[in-house]
Amino acid sequence: MAPRSTTPNQAPLMEFKHINDIEKAGQKGGVQLIRLGLGVAFVVGVMIYAMLRGGNGGSLYIVAAAVVGGYMALNIGANDVANNVGPAVGSKALTLGGALFIAAIFEAAGAIIAGGEVVGTIRSGIINPDLIPNKETFIWVMLAALLAAALWLNAATAIGAPVSTTHSIVGAVIGSGVAAAGMGIVAWGKMGQIAASWVVSPVLGGLVAAGLLFVIKRSITYQIDKVAAARQVVPWLMALMGWSFTTYLLLKGLSKLWKVSTPMAMLLGMGVAVAVWLLVRRVLRHHAQSMDNNKEAVNDLFTWPLIFAAALLSFAHGSNDVANAVGPLAAIVDMASSTADGISKNAPVPLWVMGIGALGISVGLALYGPRVIRTVGSEITELDKTRAYCIAMAATLTVIVASEMGLPVSSTHIAVGAVFGVGFLREYLKNRYDRLVEEIKSHHPEADQAALNAFLAEFREASVAEKGQMLDDLKGRVKRQQDPANFSKPERKTLKKVYRRELVKRSQLLRIAAAWVITVPASALISALVFYMLRSALVTPV
Repeated sequence: MAPRSTTPNQAPLMEFKHINDIEKAGQKGGVQLIRLGLGVAFVVGVMIYAMLRGGNGGSLYIVAAAVVGGYMALNIGANDVANNVGPAVGSKALTLGGALFIAAIFEAAGAIIAGGEVVGTIRSGIINPDLIPNKETFIWVMLAALLAAALWLNAATAIGAPVSTTHSIVGAVIGSGVAAAGMGIVAWGKMGQIAASWVVSPVLGGLVAAGLLFVIKRSITYQIDKVAAARQVVPWLMALMGWSFTTYLLLKGLSKLWKVSTPMAMLLGMGVAVAVWLLVRRVLRHHAQSMDNNKEAVNDLFTWPLIFAAALLSFAHGSNDVANAVGPLAAIVDMASSTADGISKNAPVPLWVMGIGALGISVGLALYGPRVIRTVGSEITELDKTRAYCIAMAATLTVIVASEMGLPVSSTHIAVGAVFGVGFLREYLKNRYDRLVEEIKSHHPEADQAALNAFLAEFREASVAEKGQMLDDLKGRVKRQQDPANFSKPERKTLKKVYRRELVKRSQLLRIAAAWVITVPASALISALVFYMLRSALVTPV
């Protein structure tokens, strides 16, 4: 058989294409290697720093715990922080680089300034430390929990699934605690509350975000004069934001520095809300003269509020969730350095330990945060600035309300549930509009295309009340004319059928929901296995 003939330029073209593909793959692999190298360098730096601070008999445990705690902090930054900045990035209120910079600064500031001097070593009283036989076993329990939670977060980040770091560490403490002392060590009532939060958190977040978005659509974007509507409504929306963020920051972000009651926090938030209302109202009075009467102009009004929201949510997150990394680490440092025989339930957190948590979260965010940020910001549903505002508001309002009602909630689940909430509302409204359009078409003669196009153009620009009136008038005219198109009943049904528009990616919904459900059992299983390995390696045979 004769060899296949080729044109003179074919082989070189194929070679250039392959070379280009190889270069792109090499560049991507090079970036991954750089990230891995920087992550390893951070962990090695933590190890060296912990060794320099050692000197007691427990220094080996301290060094090992510091390394694992640093690794845990990296993974918190890579996964959990995306909930605070993802919507702002997805709506293009912030660039990815700007979001990473803001989040890194405010996460670290929240951890260092407001992270607190005392962190409970047993998260939320999830296990009874009195049932752990000795200090050494307690250290193994905490070390195994830290490593297991970090490994699970690493796996979740690799597939782009935003999961709760609190649930990860809780599950891990349960796993190593059960491995050390049996099932009786677990406070199963608390576990029931955690399981309830898997449903309560995303549902509440989704409902609050969808409700806010619906109000904004009805009061602003569905109005004919959007500029006038924005002048009336946006100051109230910004005032609500000022109230909720001030209250949230006082109750959650600054609670370690300044203890205030919920009524006092709400009252102070009300003062901020009044100031914000007056300021925004004055700004809009001048800005409205140059605004275009369209949805994009309304969206731009939410740009700066979203930037402030990303910063404040990051600060509050750093002040709270740094405990997930440094709480068990502080417990190990306390136990390894103490000469007492008992196991303390609370441990003071040295500044250097808090520093590891703060720096690790920032480094992890910068190196690996973009993967989950893209998932939250753009891969679930399309976000604009109005929708991102609703998500940020849902994150704060839901936590405030749930805290007052005593409901266990996860900030991660709330934020992601809010993204799904606005997506499903958009899907419902789009499909409803499609059904209305098909209904209009079914009431027009097929030959009267010009009249149909004119009616649809007027219908799109009409307000909500006007749309309803137009539909009623159209149905009345058709009824009086005995259906001028002479469509049969089956034909009219066919015309009303609309292909369902899916504006929320179901694959993301299933993947994230599955990751949430298995977070506690997966981290518990990994933690138990790590505990058994540690005990086998460190126990000296008699």
